[in-house]
Amino acid sequence: MDNIAVVDLTRPLEELADELGRSFSEFGFAVIRNHGIPDDLVKRVEEMQKALFELPTEAKMAYAIPGGGGARGYTPFGKEIAKDAKVHDLKEFWHIGRSLPEGHELAGTMAPNVWPNELPGFKETMEEVYAAFEKAGDRILRAIALHLGLAEDYFVAIVKDGNSVMRLLHYPPLAEGAPEGAVRAAAHGDINTITLLLGAEEAGLELLTKQGKWLAVDVPEGALVVNVGDMLDRLTNSHLRSTTHRVVNPAGEAARRSRYSMPFFLHFRPDFLIDPLPAFVGEGDSPQPPITAHDFLQQRLREIGLA
Repeated sequence: MDNIAVVDLTRPLEELADELGRSFSEFGFAVIRNHGIPDDLVKRVEEMQKALFELPTEAKMAYAIPGGGGARGYTPFGKEIAKDAKVHDLKEFWHIGRSLPEGHELAGTMAPNVWPNELPGFKETMEEVYAAFEKAGDRILRAIALHLGLAEDYFVAIVKDGNSVMRLLHYPPLAEGAPEGAVRAAAHGDINTITLLLGAEEAGLELLTKQGKWLAVDVPEGALVVNVGDMLDRLTNSHLRSTTHRVVNPAGEAARRSRYSMPFFLHFRPDFLIDPLPAFVGEGDSPQPPITAHDFLQQRLREIGLA
């Protein structure tokens, strides 16, 4: 099998485990159908997402937090830059994270959420879809654990209260005079454990294969794209690959319209020590040294210009 796996998440975990593991090992990506996030909820979120980015610039900028590293609220167009890229990406986005109760032991590593006053029901809708993403992510991680030869619930404790972030993403219509070489999202790897992406049906998402060729990710309508992040790559000593990917600029009519998507960056707990699993460290390997998920995140955020 040499294609990105397309799997039905309602199938037994034992059947999913090796199919997902094979795809994540070869490509770092898989496509998930019947992921359990209700269609009506997705539609409501998409409508609010469009309304959010249609707000006047001055209204959105009121929710941009100076010194916040883009962790919550609004990040304007032309701010984020891929590691080692020369120009900024052509996108704007809004981050929603976990809401922790007052006095929680991890509150110092997670900023409180920011909610736009202009959009009634925004908070409730986004918290509902955040929880749905977590539920889908839990099932995917259980399948990954089985593929790795671990207990099915291995990841449950180490992602509990993790610093997972949902990104509402807007790529505006392509404008004349954009910086030379600027694309909607330059080649990059994700920082986190796994990413669950809704809204990738429109062409543009591409991954870099082991052979060094760009491969378009073909996504059925309503499906999730899931990819391995750098944290899981590090934990498995690259048995599961965090693959470089990008969103290229479209041609023709697609260039004149906005593109919206919604990635959910599922994270380990900030205090989890990412130390390569012994089963995946062979003789003569030089695995990355242990580092907490929080320290790793801060290191990478500095590299992409958000901290």
